[in-house]
Amino acid sequence: MSVFAIADLHLPLGVNKPMDIFGGWDNYVNRLRDNWQNKVRADDTVIVPGDISWALKIEDSLKDFEFIEKLNGTKVFLKGNHDLWWSTRSKVEKFWADNGFKTLRLVQNDHYQIGSSAVCGTRGWINDDSEPADAKVIAREAIRLELSIRSALDKDLEPIVFLHYPPVYANNCNLDILEVLHKYEIKNCFYGHLHGNTHAFAINGTRDGITYQLVSADFLHFDPMDITKIVQSDKT
Repeated sequence: MSVFAIADLHLPLGVNKPMDIFGGWDNYVNRLRDNWQNKVRADDTVIVPGDISWALKIEDSLKDFEFIEKLNGTKVFLKGNHDLWWSTRSKVEKFWADNGFKTLRLVQNDHYQIGSSAVCGTRGWINDDSEPADAKVIAREAIRLELSIRSALDKDLEPIVFLHYPPVYANNCNLDILEVLHKYEIKNCFYGHLHGNTHAFAINGTRDGITYQLVSADFLHFDPMDITKIVQSDKT
């Protein structure tokens, strides 16, 4: 079994909001499907850290999840800032069950086990707590991240963290999120959210003992990244 990661699918099949008006996003739904099907097999897992569908309501996401359900593998989702269709876990999972979707999974304050590893994470938030409202959101996201990591450690699993927002970007840091990552000695952190010109400021590599990797769809040219060796590595 192999494990892949790709964020920011931004599927527009249920609403009229295509991304191909932006540079590099031309024909992206078909490119994503073809690349995915060429490398992902039925027993593989694909982790998608956020911005899955442009739908505002869960009912409007039907065509997007019909598309995803037909793709190979089990898909594990974390929430992004544009996933407004994602209200409560119970509502989302009931919607999936009612429509016969069997390959879709959520991570929300918990983890998804793959061998001796665990997919952990949360949405995160912007790297700026200067506004009181943002500071509250950041603090809440840090709590959610810690809950997710602790749920994995309680099962003696190695946490691999997936965030939507980058915890580090250029010279900016989300200190609340970083505090959690370092507290639990997280070794690998994958993230999305960044598009276009912002790719130039992404952190891809090791900083202060944590290896960061941007996996937004346009950065990967809509080709899921194989992260099998990282996710399935044994605890050291």
